[in-house]
Amino acid sequence: MSTHVKKPKAIAIVGPTASGKTALSIKIAKRFSGEVVSADSRQVYRGMDIGTGKVTEAEMAGIPHHLIDIVDTLTAYTAADFKRDASAAILDIHNHHHLPIIVGGTFFYLDVLRGHSPSAPVPPNEAFRMDLESFSTIELFQKLSILDPDRAATIDPKNRHRLVRSLEIVDALGKVPPATTSESDYEWLVLGVEISKEQLHKNIHDRLMQRIEAGMIDEAIHLHKNGVTYERMDQLGLEYRYLAKYLQQELSKEEMIDTLETKIKQYAKRQMTWLKRDTAIEWFEPGNCEVMFKRIEEFLSD
Repeated sequence: MSTHVKKPKAIAIVGPTASGKTALSIKIAKRFSGEVVSADSRQVYRGMDIGTGKVTEAEMAGIPHHLIDIVDTLTAYTAADFKRDASAAILDIHNHHHLPIIVGGTFFYLDVLRGHSPSAPVPPNEAFRMDLESFSTIELFQKLSILDPDRAATIDPKNRHRLVRSLEIVDALGKVPPATTSESDYEWLVLGVEISKEQLHKNIHDRLMQRIEAGMIDEAIHLHKNGVTYERMDQLGLEYRYLAKYLQQELSKEEMIDTLETKIKQYAKRQMTWLKRDTAIEWFEPGNCEVMFKRIEEFLSD
């Protein structure tokens, strides 16, 4: 007779950018003896604090946080790296008899951790990446469309970093492996932050203005002085992409802020499209903590 082995439990919090995931994760961690694992492809980098909205020490309120400030900005960090590091962090948290709470906006990372997506075992190939530097983003997409039309059909054609990574995998394996589902090592409760479009857009605007005020432009200048090229900044997400354009005088400050706000709203919409396909997500309004806490209690007592 086979015995059913209970898997260790983990909670994930998802939702569009500026929906309040960070604050919520800390509330849950305080209530349920949790520790937070960041699933953010940019908060792993040191020196990128304001532009990525990195949680401050004061905001952490004594809750341990993992996978923040772990690599240099010039180092490539992949979904496979995340899976390895997050798995080690979750094991460490369980060893402390605490609850792992995974939170962040890079949902592809979370999918890989949950066993819902492939993480191709292809190491970064710096020489190959250098060869692609001279190609425009449009040319990279055209190249991928010819070499691997299946992958090209599912990728954001403007996301240069993902295009380069896909071409790197195609170069090594012939094509990007299709998404497969493998069994996760953990039992998951995935909580989604439900927020109205109006409130989300207000949050995006307010947060952007706060970041500008907090010195986001100076942060970009400092990164550039420390060897982060404008090309690299372009790969490091929307904020740094448009800050780089401003620093190169391609945009005025007002144009940079307006364009960035529009692009962040479009990004939030794409995030929601990605999340809505996942039927495992249980959606809650962020103000309704008691209902969410009750659901977590049920999940933990199973």
